[in-house]
Amino acid sequence: MLIFAILALISMFAALMVVTRKSALASAIYLILVMCCIAGLFVTLGALFIAALQIIVYAGAIMVLVIFVIMLLNLRKDEFGIDKKTLQKYLGFAFAALILIQAVFITGWAMKDYADIPEKDISEIAEIEEIESIEHYLSAESVAETLFGRFAYPFEVTSVLLLTAIVGALVVSKKRLLEEDEEGEI
Repeated sequence: MLIFAILALISMFAALMVVTRKSALASAIYLILVMCCIAGLFVTLGALFIAALQIIVYAGAIMVLVIFVIMLLNLRKDEFGIDKKTLQKYLGFAFAALILIQAVFITGWAMKDYADIPEKDISEIAEIEEIESIEHYLSAESVAETLFGRFAYPFEVTSVLLLTAIVGALVVSKKRLLEEDEEGEI
């Protein structure tokens, strides 16, 4: 329970840092930390295969792709312009605080039902057959059947979306390089 709380706090801090950093690269690094904390949460739940997938796919492959696109675009601070929307920024902070307060109250309300339940060993609560059926859902075979069977279409749409993002980043960077070359020739 202590490890879960520590990982949850680190994850919340890193998620807050993702949305408050002006540098896209710093936000991406904090997002990698969030993904690793989520993998740790999966480990505390006993889903080791899902935790490994979280690290390999999201913290590894997807975030490398995101960092590659960020560095390919090569955004400079002067391209962001002056921030003139201070009212929207304060309204955003107020709205985020309201959502955080609601989340705390909802979590407290949901957890009060579990406060009276004494902790027991899992073998006393569930029968052996139920434990075996739960372990079936944590296996690589079950994840593969679900991912490439039932969710094959969304999986392929996601891969096309990522490919489109890469091509879009290349087109934007190529256009910027051509504009910089034309300005240099004048």
